[in-house]
Amino acid sequence: MPEDFDEENIEKVARCMKALAHPLRLRVLVALNDQELSVQDLVERVGTTQSNVSQHLTIMRDKNILSSRREANQVFYRVGDCKVLELVALTKSIFCTP
Repeated sequence: MPEDFDEENIEKVARCMKALAHPLRLRVLVALNDQELSVQDLVERVGTTQSNVSQHLTIMRDKNILSSRREANQVFYRVGDCKVLELVALTKSIFCTP
């Protein structure tokens, strides 16, 4: 294990992985993939309420998984770092292949 993987980094990684470990949050990441979407667009794509989506977006934004910007009365989200999508794809390839 790398030397800089100390207790503080282990805890940080665990918190971020926990933030990814929810089906709705994964659906949001897949919907965002390589594009920016408004909260309303995400609600339509993932099929739940705006309140529910907003709660999950906040969790992911707080962990720096997502970035956001406000334009008038809309908030737009995008994946903060494309490596997050690579992590999700790698996880899928490990656990979802026959």
